[in-house]
Amino acid sequence: MVPFRLLSVLATGALLVGAASAPAPAAPAPLAPVADPASYVDPFIGTSHAADDFPGADTPFGMVQWSPDTSPHRPDGGGYEYADSAITGFGLTHIAGPGCRAAGDIPVLPTLGAVDTRATDGFSHTHESAAPGSYAVTLDNGVKTELTATTRSGMARFTFPATSRANLLFKLTDSENGVTAAEFGVVNDTEVRGKVTSGNFCGEGNSYTVYYDMVFDRPFRHSGTALAAATPTTPRSNASPTAPEAPNKPTMHGTVPRTPHAFAPRASGSDGYVTFDATSHRAVQAKVGISYVSAADAVGNRQAENPGWDLAKVRGAAYGSWKSLLGRVRIAGGTPAQRTVFYTALYHALLHPNVISDSNRRYPGFDGKVHTVDKGHAAAYANYSGWDVYRSQAQLEALLAPRTASDTAQSMVDDYRQTGLFPKWSENNGETYVMVGDPADEIIADYYAFGARDFDTAAALKGMIAEATVPNDDRPGLAYLEQLGRLPSNGKYGCCNFYGAASTTLEYDSADFAVSALAGALGDTADQRRFADRAQDWRNLFDFGSGFIRPRDASGTWTAGFSPTSGKNFVEGDSWQYTPMVPFNVHGLATAMGGDAAMARYLDTDLSSLTGAGGHTDLGNEPSLNIPWEYDYIGRPYQTQKVVRQVQDQIWTDSPSGLAGNDDLGEMSSWYVWSALGMYPETPGTADLALGSPLFPQAVITLPSGRTLTVNGTGAADDAPYVQSATWNGTAWNAAHAPAGALTGGGTLTYVLGTSPDTSWASDPSAAPRSYPGAPGYTDVGTSPDTAAASANFDGAGYSYSAHALAAAGVTPGSKVTANGVAFTWPDVASGAPDNYEANGQTVRVSGSGSIAFLGAANNGPVSGTATVTYTDGTSQSVPLGLSDWTLSAGAASPLPGNTVAVTMPYRNHAGTASDSTATYVFATAPVALSPGKTVGSVRLPSDVASGGLHVFVIGFGAGTPGAARHE
Repeated sequence: MVPFRLLSVLATGALLVGAASAPAPAAPAPLAPVADPASYVDPFIGTSHAADDFPGADTPFGMVQWSPDTSPHRPDGGGYEYADSAITGFGLTHIAGPGCRAAGDIPVLPTLGAVDTRATDGFSHTHESAAPGSYAVTLDNGVKTELTATTRSGMARFTFPATSRANLLFKLTDSENGVTAAEFGVVNDTEVRGKVTSGNFCGEGNSYTVYYDMVFDRPFRHSGTALAAATPTTPRSNASPTAPEAPNKPTMHGTVPRTPHAFAPRASGSDGYVTFDATSHRAVQAKVGISYVSAADAVGNRQAENPGWDLAKVRGAAYGSWKSLLGRVRIAGGTPAQRTVFYTALYHALLHPNVISDSNRRYPGFDGKVHTVDKGHAAAYANYSGWDVYRSQAQLEALLAPRTASDTAQSMVDDYRQTGLFPKWSENNGETYVMVGDPADEIIADYYAFGARDFDTAAALKGMIAEATVPNDDRPGLAYLEQLGRLPSNGKYGCCNFYGAASTTLEYDSADFAVSALAGALGDTADQRRFADRAQDWRNLFDFGSGFIRPRDASGTWTAGFSPTSGKNFVEGDSWQYTPMVPFNVHGLATAMGGDAAMARYLDTDLSSLTGAGGHTDLGNEPSLNIPWEYDYIGRPYQTQKVVRQVQDQIWTDSPSGLAGNDDLGEMSSWYVWSALGMYPETPGTADLALGSPLFPQAVITLPSGRTLTVNGTGAADDAPYVQSATWNGTAWNAAHAPAGALTGGGTLTYVLGTSPDTSWASDPSAAPRSYPGAPGYTDVGTSPDTAAASANFDGAGYSYSAHALAAAGVTPGSKVTANGVAFTWPDVASGAPDNYEANGQTVRVSGSGSIAFLGAANNGPVSGTATVTYTDGTSQSVPLGLSDWTLSAGAASPLPGNTVAVTMPYRNHAGTASDSTATYVFATAPVALSPGKTVGSVRLPSDVASGGLHVFVIGFGAGTPGAARHE
């Protein structure tokens, strides 16, 4: 591609307006859409530069990926490095671009002469070709290998030089992560059968068994087995929950729960071989079926999907399946290289998840039992790279393959029914707990939002709510999230790979918002509000002083040693990359930063690098994928248009190295597809699309409804990313988001594009994509029943006020507490529910006048800060706010000057011991006079608390008038 060179932005507004208002070009001649999208796919793109894609034969979402594995590199999952010069085998299973070794099961290798199961074959790219559904190579030993596939079977033709010793090696011990068991058996002189057991993704100990049955079109003369050393497996790491990690390199933390099918490595195992006489008949054809249930089902899959011996017919059918699916997006125009990059990215985005059920509808469950596909569904699916694909791949799958996505969603619901957990990062039928968050929430809600709705939505939502509220292995730290409103950097998390407390809080927030979105779509307004509110917990980690998301410890103190370029307490990234990860409330984030101009300055700096330099945005890894689109939310969509085109040009090319970072089961490729269409699914769980600009003059998308969405880019060119104007169905469109209903009813979105930015287009605040602020309220659970002491955590160490002791002192939900002439209304919530604000810049809507006072206490105190009173006329007043330690340092300290003890209790509760004899107190601050004649509209709690926690239960006003608080 021609590199995109930024043109200087003119400083004179009149000149910019003049450029934007230039006459529109004449209507172009009708464009011819691509007739055969599959012909533009280059499976070798992404087979170098650590993208870890594979070039072999497959069908969309298929069980089989018959592809070469190369040495010496054999990359994770994909198995093929373009720079390698030897093939170790043609494995039947592969995964595109995971962060750890995976799959590569049952490699078959053709050799000549004496049998050596350690052999490799040299090759060169001049004798190699690949297309959707097929792969071929003539090896240096003269053997031509041709591969193709159906959903659950593979077919090959091996054409040998004339020889009496034409071998096919079954290198069963050579799965990418080694094996715990391998079997090779001869059924007769044209059929072999067996199985391998592998797994241990990222060292997590998961296990699966894949069975195979291969038949040949003529008898072999010899067969046998050979003892082989097993492939070394991935060792498990046990890093600190706060330890930084490199992008695309998951690091494991904590213990792993026992599974019904655990990985147990062996030092050696048996490989197999068959030998043919190819002196006169040089070609040997083979058909292989695989199954994750049984060898009999492997036979059944092969017989059901490929009963004949016509390789060209099978290859044509595989190609046709790709042509049909890729054809749901028909582009017109663009350069050949651009079309190749686009359709290859779309191809890669539709490789996973994978069918795991057999042709007889049986599949292995996560509970270790065999199940049958639910009635009304075509197949069960597996392989969920949840942390990655929820961002944009799941949405693309639902939009273009709604039946597959619906079946995938039902598979996830069934996984939950079997184990009580949704899949997180699962390999086949085993959970690995790799990565963080609760991504099934976003994936399922995304499927629904983008048109895949044929699944048990009620069961899905019920399970999602349960997983978001009841302690479970998918959400380590859930109690901290509910009680403190954040995950502390020094918390205790136990099981299941918890790490990166700051960024994992943000992941849980996005998951909660997705639960909210699905609840709203299904008419559950109570849970819609509940989870939209909890999703705003990101505010509890936003440091108003620095403008970054920062880790905090359990006491509320900002964790020492913070740097925005440090990966400590973040997952494969840093605070520069994660602070913008509030995709459901970008407007709220901008407000917290100080407004749109302040956020623009942040984004300008963050996007000064696109590849992670200086700790800034890294578009080669998932945490940064949302960042370029956030200019849309602050009135600067022209900058989104500029940066997205820079990314397309700098990172994506039509070469083997033309993809940055692991493809992560198609997530990175899906980002490119969306960006080239000029849109992006920024907000999880919704069909909201932030707009960029289209790369092509036209794209026609067939929607799940059967209608079409046409995106026209008049004047589209590599150096013309800037929107000058747009229309929707012929009417002017001046918004940075897709029109409502565009993905259901279809329509035509037409852009006029240019080489200079139009800074006025879609710049009005009303033109921004929607943000969802929720109505965040209390952030901390400070009071527990004596019979459920673990339900609250006032100080981060598990201690809390006793509801029984408060009641004995006359304080019950909704009751009055009077001090210093101010009557405070105690929070009218049940014990064990959020009941106070741990101050960090929250705005509380109140109404009052005269004087103001606060009822509360500090943990690890005393703690002081500055509150800001805003009057209804827009003026404001600073009010000092200090509160004493809730135990007065176990009785060793006196209240702060100006603090009055309002409530005294003889003990407190503790999660581990029920009660603790330390006395606790609630304090009232001395009233502070307010501006005469003015009415308070809101109070912004301190954001300058350096250490400890400053807890406010109630805001009150003088003359005995309590403040009626509302939350913002």
